[in-house]
Amino acid sequence: MRPFSLLGDLFSSQKRRARGIFWLIMLLVATGSCTRQVHPPNLGDLYNRSASFHDQRRNPVILIPGILGSKLIDKRSGRVVWGEFKGNYANPNSPDGAQLIALPMASGVPLQQLRDSVYASGTLDRVKVKILGLPLQVGAYYKILDALGIGGYVDESSGNKTFHYGSEHFTCFQFDYDWRLDNVVNARRLHQFILEKREYVQKEYQKRYGVSNYNVKFDIVAHSMGGLIARYYLRYGDADLPDNDSLPPLTWAGTRYVDKVILVGTPNAGSLDALENLVKGRKIAPLLPFYESSLLGTLPSIYQLLPRGRHRVLVDAAHPDRFVPDLLDPDLWTQLGWGLADPTQDKMLQWLLPGVTSAEERRQIALDHQRKCLRRARQFMKALDLPARHPDSLSISLMAGDAVPTDAVAAVDWNTGELTILQQAPGDGTVLRSSALMDERLSGNWEPTLVSPIRWDHVFFLFTEHLELTRDPAFTDNLLFMLLEKPRY
Repeated sequence: MRPFSLLGDLFSSQKRRARGIFWLIMLLVATGSCTRQVHPPNLGDLYNRSASFHDQRRNPVILIPGILGSKLIDKRSGRVVWGEFKGNYANPNSPDGAQLIALPMASGVPLQQLRDSVYASGTLDRVKVKILGLPLQVGAYYKILDALGIGGYVDESSGNKTFHYGSEHFTCFQFDYDWRLDNVVNARRLHQFILEKREYVQKEYQKRYGVSNYNVKFDIVAHSMGGLIARYYLRYGDADLPDNDSLPPLTWAGTRYVDKVILVGTPNAGSLDALENLVKGRKIAPLLPFYESSLLGTLPSIYQLLPRGRHRVLVDAAHPDRFVPDLLDPDLWTQLGWGLADPTQDKMLQWLLPGVTSAEERRQIALDHQRKCLRRARQFMKALDLPARHPDSLSISLMAGDAVPTDAVAAVDWNTGELTILQQAPGDGTVLRSSALMDERLSGNWEPTLVSPIRWDHVFFLFTEHLELTRDPAFTDNLLFMLLEKPRY
C-alpha cells in the first residue's frame, strides 16, 4: 500500500530474502539434525481436484490490486505513466513527465471533473525498470495472480504449473483502475465492471451448462487500497458521496453481486506512510526517480490513505502527551507547509500549472486543490468508519501482517512541520495490525476484545511484510480453502 514505494519494497525485500537465506543455512549447519524443519504444504495435492471442478455454483473471482497496482498509459501520447522505468516513461523530474503523473488542478472545479487522458491498462504483474542501461523486471502482483489461478485464470507469464484448471479461464477477472483518482470514482467504476463481467459469465453459463440468467455473484480478493474500494462498493454500490458533506444511504447495494470479500493488508484505518509521502515526497529506490510532495499532493487517493487522528498517531514534538485530533484540517496543512502548501514547491507548481504566471495564483490553486482532497478524504473515511453490520449473505475476511515493526506514532515540530517517528507497533512494515483490523480501541477506550466498525467473519495473521503477504504459502493455502472448499451457508 505504501504510496510510491512499491519498487523500493521489492528491491529491499529481495536483499533481505538473500540475507535471510544465508543466515538460515548457517543456522541449519550449526544446529544439524536437532533442527526441526517446517515444510509448506503441497498445494497442488490439496486443491487440484477442487480447482478442476467447475459449474455455475462456483463464484467467479475479481482481483483488485492496491495503489500502484495497475499500469497507467497516456492516451494522447501513448507514454507509460506508471509501470515502466525505461525509455520514454513519465519521469517525475521533468515538466512533461510531472504533468502526466499529476492530476489537473483548477480552482472551483470539483475533483471528479479534474481528469486527464491517462487510463489504466491492466493489472501490474511486472514492473519494468532500466538501470544503467540494463533492463530488469521486478515481480509485483504475479504471486497473487498465481494464487488466483484457483478461479480458473492462468497467468501465463508466471510459468506456474502447480495447478491444472482446464480451459475454464473465464472465472477470474482483474480489475485495473487509475489509482491516482478518488477511491469513490473507482468504486463506481467497479460497479460497471461487475455488471459487464456478470453479463459475460451469464452467457458462458448459458453456453456451458444450459442455465439462463443465472444469479451470478462474485468473490473479491482485494490487496491494500483495493480493499477500501471494495468496502465502499459493498456499502454504497455505485452511489457517489453527496456534495454537502453528508453520506449516501448505507444500502449494502454491492452485496447484491458479491458473496465473499477477502482483504489482504488493507489499511482500513490508514497508514502513517501516506502522511510522510504527502509531507516529504517519496524516492522509490536508489537510482530511480524522486516524487515531490506537491506532485503526490495532486492525487486524491493518497489523502484517503491517511491515518485517523482519533487513533493518536500524531503528537506534538514538544509535548508528546498531546495528540493532534484532526489530520484532515486544511488549515493545519497550510500552517505546517505540508504538501501543496509547501512554499518551497513553486518550481513543481510551475511545471504543473504552466499557464499560470503568478506564484501567488499558483499557490492559491494548489491550496484549493489540497482543501478539496482533504474534504473528500474526510467524507470517504466517515463513509467507511460508520459502524454497521453487513448482511448475513456476505462474508468479510482479513489477512494481515502482525510481526514486522511498523510506524505507529509520529511527532510534528510546529515550527518547521518536520515529522519524526516516535513509536512502532506490530504490522507488515506498511500497515499496522490495528489499522487492518480497524481497531477503535486506539481512540482511548481500551477493552480486552476487538472494537471495530467492521464485523470480521474471519481473520488470519501472517508473519511477513506488506508486499510479501501474497508470496507466503500460508496466504495461498488459506486463500484457496476460502475460495474453493469453505462451505457457503
